[in-house]
Amino acid sequence: MPRGSSPKRERQYEHIKESAEQRGESTKRAKEIASRTVNKERARTVESKTASRTSTQDKPSSQRGGQRSHGGSQGLTYDQLYKEAKRRNIEGRSSMNKAQLKEKLGK
Repeated sequence: MPRGSSPKRERQYEHIKESAEQRGESTKRAKEIASRTVNKERARTVESKTASRTSTQDKPSSQRGGQRSHGGSQGLTYDQLYKEAKRRNIEGRSSMNKAQLKEKLGK
């Protein structure tokens, strides 16, 4: 977190980081997600000195709520789910169908 950030942003950062780790992200990736999200929120509320145009004009992360996190109305494809299961080293993935992969991955 940047020096001088508010206690609210510190809590927000920790919450986002822990949530990402629970979803199976690595610690490094979880920290990156949390930092980017908090920095974008700081830019939107004019808490930071500099801000990109997308940070200030895009839909806030709290409103977006995962709209960009899946691939269409049916969600992720079997291949996408299988690759994620392989990345997370889930046992028995080769004999699972799409519904079973979704359940194991918590999607």
